[in-house]
Amino acid sequence: MQSSIQVAVNGETVWVKVEGRGSFLNSGSLKEFIQEMIERGNRDIVVDLEQCVMLDSTFMGTLAGIALRLKEAENGRLRVVHCGERSYELLCGLGLDQLFSIKANGATAPQCELLARQEKAASAAAQKREQKQEMLAAHEALCEAAPENEFRFKDVLDYLKQDVPHETVAR
Repeated sequence: MQSSIQVAVNGETVWVKVEGRGSFLNSGSLKEFIQEMIERGNRDIVVDLEQCVMLDSTFMGTLAGIALRLKEAENGRLRVVHCGERSYELLCGLGLDQLFSIKANGATAPQCELLARQEKAASAAAQKREQKQEMLAAHEALCEAAPENEFRFKDVLDYLKQDVPHETVAR
């Protein structure tokens, strides 16, 4: 299944529509985009999951990292709308309902454009290393969001920490 993330900025609100899968393959692009939006002063992020069929732990960890960053910002908030039952169970099971609001309904996103990751002139090894750093940061954010997640993701964290160079991983 083809997956995509579409984005729009409507006043103070940044809209993100996830179509297909929310996974480690597109979480890095989302993180970069949201970081830029926060730097520009946007503090209201809405993630629309109406067309999302699956969320992996890296994507959910990326959402957790975004929510934690917004929590530090003045008046920042992350909202998930049009969340299906399975995604709701996954997000709540990781304690993310304590970090951001999750609703089965919500407003309809404005016209959105495809979020294209800016391709870097980097080697495949560098891209793979960056992806593992993103995965590590996402799983660390899940553990920060709910300490009981440390047990759930211990093996993943151990593996990623061995593989990622010993440098500070920024959320």
